[in-house]
Amino acid sequence: MAAQQPTYQAYTVVKREGQDDFWLNIGAAWMHQDGEGFNVILQALPIDGKIVLRPPKVQGEQPQEAAKPAKTREKAGAK
Repeated sequence: MAAQQPTYQAYTVVKREGQDDFWLNIGAAWMHQDGEGFNVILQALPIDGKIVLRPPKVQGEQPQEAAKPAKTREKAGAK
Protein backbone atom coordinates (compact mmCIF):
# COMPACT_ATOMS: atom_id res chain seq x y z
CA MET A 1 0.00 0.00 0.00
CA ALA A 2 1.45 3.39 -1.05
CA ALA A 3 1.68 6.16 1.52
CA GLN A 4 -1.17 8.62 1.10
CA GLN A 5 -0.27 12.32 0.88
CA PRO A 6 -1.58 14.39 3.81
CA THR A 7 -4.75 16.43 3.29
CA TYR A 8 -3.24 19.31 5.31
CA GLN A 9 0.11 20.41 6.68
CA ALA A 10 0.11 21.58 10.32
CA TYR A 11 1.95 24.79 11.24
CA THR A 12 2.53 27.00 14.23
CA VAL A 13 2.99 30.67 13.38
CA VAL A 14 5.72 32.46 15.30
CA LYS A 15 5.20 36.23 15.49
CA ARG A 16 8.42 38.23 15.01
CA GLU A 17 8.58 41.94 15.70
CA GLY A 18 9.68 43.92 12.64
CA GLN A 19 9.78 40.78 10.45
CA ASP A 20 7.36 38.51 8.62
CA ASP A 21 5.77 35.79 10.73
CA PHE A 22 7.63 32.46 10.66
CA TRP A 23 5.51 29.45 9.69
CA LEU A 24 6.99 26.33 11.33
CA ASN A 25 5.78 22.98 9.95
CA ILE A 26 4.96 20.77 12.95
CA GLY A 27 2.99 17.92 11.38
CA ALA A 28 0.23 16.84 9.03
CA ALA A 29 -3.42 15.75 8.91
CA TRP A 30 -5.11 13.03 6.84
CA MET A 31 -8.83 12.93 6.14
CA HIS A 32 -10.65 9.74 7.17
CA GLN A 33 -11.89 7.62 4.28
CA ASP A 34 -15.50 8.40 5.20
CA GLY A 35 -14.77 12.17 5.16
CA GLU A 36 -16.02 12.55 8.76
CA GLY A 37 -12.78 13.49 10.49
CA PHE A 38 -8.98 13.66 10.45
CA ASN A 39 -5.97 11.90 11.89
CA VAL A 40 -3.46 14.52 13.00
CA ILE A 41 0.19 13.60 13.54
CA LEU A 42 2.31 16.26 15.28
CA GLN A 43 6.08 16.22 15.67
CA ALA A 44 6.02 19.25 18.00
CA LEU A 45 3.48 21.26 19.99
CA PRO A 46 2.96 25.00 19.58
CA ILE A 47 3.78 27.16 22.58
CA ASP A 48 0.56 29.19 22.20
CA GLY A 49 -1.64 26.14 21.57
CA LYS A 50 -2.72 27.33 18.09
CA ILE A 51 -2.28 25.02 15.08
CA VAL A 52 -2.88 26.24 11.52
CA LEU A 53 -3.87 23.63 8.92
CA ARG A 54 -3.16 24.46 5.27
CA PRO A 55 -3.41 22.33 2.12
CA PRO A 56 -0.02 21.07 0.91
CA LYS A 57 1.64 23.20 -1.77
CA VAL A 58 3.47 22.21 -4.93
CA GLN A 59 6.76 20.35 -4.42
CA GLY A 60 9.80 22.61 -4.39
CA GLU A 61 7.97 25.59 -2.88
CA GLN A 62 9.49 26.74 0.41
CA PRO A 63 7.30 25.63 3.37
CA GLN A 64 7.20 28.99 5.13
CA GLU A 65 6.42 30.79 1.84
CA ALA A 66 3.84 28.15 0.92
CA ALA A 67 1.92 28.69 4.11
CA LYS A 68 1.76 32.48 3.99
CA PRO A 69 -1.38 34.13 2.67
CA ALA A 70 -0.86 35.69 -0.78
CA LYS A 71 -0.95 39.24 0.63
CA THR A 72 2.00 38.48 2.94
CA ARG A 73 3.97 36.83 0.09
CA GLU A 74 3.48 39.87 -2.15
CA LYS A 75 4.63 42.17 0.65
CA ALA A 76 7.72 40.04 1.27
CA GLY A 77 8.63 40.10 -2.45
CA ALA A 78 8.39 43.89 -2.56
CA LYS A 79 11.35 44.37 -0.20
